[in-house]
Amino acid sequence: MPIIFDQEKGFFHLKNSEISYIIGLEKNKYITHRYYGPVLSSYAGSNQLQMIDRGFATNPDSQERTFSLNALPLETSSQGNGDHRISNYQIRNHFGQNVTNFIYYTHEITEGKKILPSLPSLRGNNVTTLAITLKDHNQNLLMTLTYNLYENYPVITRNVHFENQGYETVYLENAGSLLIDFPSTDYELVTLNGSHTCEANIARQKLHPGIQKIESSRGTSSPQHQPFLALVNPETTETSGPVFAFHFVYSGNFVAQVEVEQYGSSRLQMGINPDNFEWQLQPKAIFQTPEVVMNYSQRGFNQMSQTFHQIYQKELIPTGFINKERPILLNTWEANYFEFAETALLEQAQKAKDLGIELFVLDDGWFGKRDDSSSSLGDWQTDLNKLPHGLKDLSEKIHALGMQFGLWFEPEMISKNSDLFRAHPDWALQVQNYPMTEGRRQLVLDLSREEIQDYLVHVLSQHLEEAKIDYVKWDMNRHLTEIGNVILPPEQQKELSHRYVLGLYRILAKLTQKFPSVLFENCSSGGGRFDPGMMAYMPQTWTSDNSDALCRSIIQYGYSYLYPPIMLGAHVSDVPNHQVGRITPLNTRGLIAMSGNFGYELDLAKQTETDLIEISQQVAFYKEHRKLLQFGEFYRLQAPDKNFASAWLFKNQTEVLVIYSNGLAQPAVPIHYVKMIYLDNHANYQELASGEQFSGSELNHAGMLIPRIKEDFATVMYHFKKVD
Repeated sequence: MPIIFDQEKGFFHLKNSEISYIIGLEKNKYITHRYYGPVLSSYAGSNQLQMIDRGFATNPDSQERTFSLNALPLETSSQGNGDHRISNYQIRNHFGQNVTNFIYYTHEITEGKKILPSLPSLRGNNVTTLAITLKDHNQNLLMTLTYNLYENYPVITRNVHFENQGYETVYLENAGSLLIDFPSTDYELVTLNGSHTCEANIARQKLHPGIQKIESSRGTSSPQHQPFLALVNPETTETSGPVFAFHFVYSGNFVAQVEVEQYGSSRLQMGINPDNFEWQLQPKAIFQTPEVVMNYSQRGFNQMSQTFHQIYQKELIPTGFINKERPILLNTWEANYFEFAETALLEQAQKAKDLGIELFVLDDGWFGKRDDSSSSLGDWQTDLNKLPHGLKDLSEKIHALGMQFGLWFEPEMISKNSDLFRAHPDWALQVQNYPMTEGRRQLVLDLSREEIQDYLVHVLSQHLEEAKIDYVKWDMNRHLTEIGNVILPPEQQKELSHRYVLGLYRILAKLTQKFPSVLFENCSSGGGRFDPGMMAYMPQTWTSDNSDALCRSIIQYGYSYLYPPIMLGAHVSDVPNHQVGRITPLNTRGLIAMSGNFGYELDLAKQTETDLIEISQQVAFYKEHRKLLQFGEFYRLQAPDKNFASAWLFKNQTEVLVIYSNGLAQPAVPIHYVKMIYLDNHANYQELASGEQFSGSELNHAGMLIPRIKEDFATVMYHFKKVD
């Protein structure tokens, strides 16, 4: 069995072919962290704990001055009795006090993986589970630490659930999902940071004494920080060195932090952000935390990414889309914005069909009196001034062209200027006696309320059924403010942020179960809520509202740390680009978009004949190589440099595509070879453009010459086929 408990020595050993994770049971009370890293054939405790009289430390046993919780490497924190480092939980009792004493109670090792109630999580094939239960005997509280070991991946997932078996209500003020004390401080911290239209920038810094953290308190996971961090050695690169990576399967407020403490350890903690969080835990009630994915790589960031890509594609997204090819789409937004007519849409669809595009997506503006962003969110009735024959008729005409039909919604929002708001002003999040702050001229519906959840499921179901929608772009264009309502009592108002996320998950679960063949694309002004929690319901995300090819080469490069290209919505848009005004070649825009989930977002009527021919060639090329680009292995070869040049590679058993994005042209350009690294050393490859053949070992180690490029934003592609 891959999880072994050595009762005599007090060790749990979680082990597969790549990793070992050791948990110690100290004094039959305290759950300690002993090892995490490359697989160990066995473990006998060679790295024993060092007990020192720390002088200023408190001691659970007054006669044992060398034993202190403040220096013990733990798997969960303690509270109010000596562990002064960052905590993974906080409980306030009915006296208003914050002291608990959780000690080991029992454990269970089982085959398989339980589904988390009301929360998304990875599925569990070939998984063994360890559940360690701690108990506070004074208050009759249970805390269970769950470890799910994947036998075919270097992955463990973790979560915690709290159970009140006592007779008094307690309040969770902090409910984290993971805590580990690493026995070193010689790490660098890697995160993905950014902003709207500038997401997923790779940041790397050396750990320093004190707390380093990223977080969101915006109601969503946010474009500012991906709910991810990694600890790496200073020498770790894309191809070598250890990576300890952690990713939070949750779509709301989060915190991910590391504390470098006084005695040479680094405490890593991840979970729901405790700021503005509290949960009333009544007698017999349970609170379940979201899941954290722990991913260990011995061979740098590319191996880390391969694991995330494979496990998310196979064990996270809806099962119907695991092996399903994604269609090439045309989205109407940047061509039309709010101004369109049915005849013009059908003309666009016909042009798209003639070019080989497969899915026509009608974006914002089709409902209510939606002529700008100031009205109608919530009024999901077709605007017959724009679509006089109705949505169903438009859908039928698109389908008659042999295309699929997609539609934009922003279900979580409500406009003040809407029939829905006039009928139900209490449905918006709000705090009594305070103004309701608008963002993008809209408010947020209170998804914590079941009647609102049911209303949205009903309204969207009607459209999906009647109009036969094949694809939904689900948008969410602002963060949460005035997070309150008139329903919950005062002592539960701080539950609302989490209840909102649970309500969203309930809506998505119902819709995706009812319409399993509909392709849902997650969007939040681009990457504002791009996280594995959303991926559990929607197999792809609109990566960024910034569609400029140069910017996208950087944004998609960062997101590829965690998500495969098939999950990254990427469109060829017009130039000058609508976000930054840059003019980039159509070839570059095409190759960058093909490096994600490929589509177009431009006015086909305004393209030159030359451009239309090139678009048709791009579409044909993508269709021919769709399996490689959507399901092949993806590797980064060169991170964006000071001139924004970068490179990446797609490969399967027979083909390889290498894309080099040159960024800014430069004088006195140095000689540059891109090494392929990941090809079969013992195979030969033919470069299809030139017909030349090279060995895999030559391409891996000597590399291909990048020609002298005297043009900004040019992109070069090498296409190889393996030959006998």
